[in-house]
Amino acid sequence: MEMSPSKPVTRMADRFRGFLPVVVDVETGGFHSETDALLEIAVAVTRMDSAGQLHFDAPILARVQPFEGANLDPKALEITGIDPDHPLRAALPEREALDQVFKPVREAVRAAACQRAVLVGHNAAFDLGFLNAAVERCGHKRNPFHPFSCFDTATLGGLAYGQTVLSKAVQAAGFEFNAREAHSAVYDTERTAQLFCTIVNRWKQLQDLERDHVGLRMS
Repeated sequence: MEMSPSKPVTRMADRFRGFLPVVVDVETGGFHSETDALLEIAVAVTRMDSAGQLHFDAPILARVQPFEGANLDPKALEITGIDPDHPLRAALPEREALDQVFKPVREAVRAAACQRAVLVGHNAAFDLGFLNAAVERCGHKRNPFHPFSCFDTATLGGLAYGQTVLSKAVQAAGFEFNAREAHSAVYDTERTAQLFCTIVNRWKQLQDLERDHVGLRMS
């Protein structure tokens, strides 16, 4: 007996098992989340339209003051171009910075009828590690993100395009990548969100083609 074609998903809450994908990028003072400073965090909420296509909102950025005793590796600062002591940086203490990005994420989770946010990042374990370390230092009790689940666009980019470097995966997906703007939390969040949504939407198009093919066979 032939199976009937599956019903297309048009609600975010049904697409990722109750999770809302939220793209995150952090800029840091090194590679070790327990000892090195968190300097920037940007988040971009994803949304689903009535046709089941994924889109992303403009990123929200928080600049972060290094926590007391934080390590600041000069090589890392050279890569990011961040001057933690710049008088116009308008950085917030970690707790306030987390509040600034967590609030719109919690609102989006509720609006999408989801249970939690799930972090989307390029080499996502790095971003999630720094996020979790900051939450732990602050004793933050309202973290909307799942503590260990995540979507990694390095893996997805390798699957979809054979590219694991963000710039190359974005270009393989048909978009421009400005290397001079890279290592800015906002820019990297935008490009990561663009890559993630493109891959998810491409997969949906393949599913729709298969569904149409099955429907034709059954008619």
